[in-house]
Amino acid sequence: MMGECWIISVPGGNSTQQKWQELQAPTVGAGLSKNFKFTIPDLKVGTLDALIGLSDDLGKIDGYAEGVCHKVASYMGEVLEQQKDRVEANLKVNDVSYLRYVREFQWNKARYPTKQSLRAISESISKMLSQVDTELRSRSTSYNNLKTNLQNIERKTTGSLLMRNLAQIVKKDDVILDSEYLETLLVAVPLGLTDDWETNYETLSDYVVPKSARLIDKDEEYGLWGVTLFKKVVEEFKYKCSRHKFFVRDFKYNDDNMNSDQNQYDKLSNDKRKALGPLLRWLKNNFSEAFMGWMHIKALRIFVESVLRYGLPVNFQAAIIEPQKKSKNRLRDVLNNLYKDLDSSGLTANIEDDTMPGLAIGLQEYYPYVFFKLSLDFSV
Repeated sequence: MMGECWIISVPGGNSTQQKWQELQAPTVGAGLSKNFKFTIPDLKVGTLDALIGLSDDLGKIDGYAEGVCHKVASYMGEVLEQQKDRVEANLKVNDVSYLRYVREFQWNKARYPTKQSLRAISESISKMLSQVDTELRSRSTSYNNLKTNLQNIERKTTGSLLMRNLAQIVKKDDVILDSEYLETLLVAVPLGLTDDWETNYETLSDYVVPKSARLIDKDEEYGLWGVTLFKKVVEEFKYKCSRHKFFVRDFKYNDDNMNSDQNQYDKLSNDKRKALGPLLRWLKNNFSEAFMGWMHIKALRIFVESVLRYGLPVNFQAAIIEPQKKSKNRLRDVLNNLYKDLDSSGLTANIEDDTMPGLAIGLQEYYPYVFFKLSLDFSV
């Protein structure tokens, strides 16, 4: 998909259609870009002071909106896990691809009445974005907790004998139950220390039942041994095991709990499946909402900056420009040359000639025409 678009506006002059044709010939005609008209309705201008203040606020909302859209898209990729290639197909805006929505942008007068002030429109969009952002955090936290709990159980059943849940390994016959004096401990012994274990386990403490050690299971790293001893020396035996790098597992056999992890795993798996559908629907719907809000903020920025730059009455031609691959620099040169007469301040020349480096730092995005970038890279 398209990595970025440029949104520009130039004075409408005597004919906005003529301005459009002047843009088309050296850009589309030269194979440098695809261009689409960016139609903005007649909005309430307000006062100059209000426009100047709003200009700064719109810049902040623009950045916030972009962040929300990218967060929703990114989390959709996380949720789809092994099917991340489906993300692009799910990023619809009003049931069409987001690129098509950009190309065919229409101001939503039902949701954002043009009789409202620019400030009121921007605040309503900002509020919506904040709600999406807040709910995304809540929903992602809840779903991530499900995934984490599920992964923890999976780790117990697939990890080494040092970490694995022993409920599915140890049988009733492997341990001594209901004895007043004796207890069976389960010890994970590194395979490289097997001889050391077999030679020394009886002498790690007093009251270890001779020849009671029995190998219950083993994997690529550890052997799981059961050993019987008197309860009164359990703590001493555990301490001596740790000195020899033998790991006593904390495990109590209980018939009622043998299947508890499996039952919990089944429940969490079911909960995750049930949560996935509604979560994906929410992500799709709210990507659409956030992206629409973002595009309306872009339209507001173009409108406000065009009025501030070109003055009243409102008369400008706005366009969506999609640079062709490897044509950005050449396209920029063509646009700067085409509209160089608009640069009455001379700032563009100073930046390009690098004669005012201090000024250039703060004006890197200054061009003789109104310009905003639209980042459309939602790859995850």
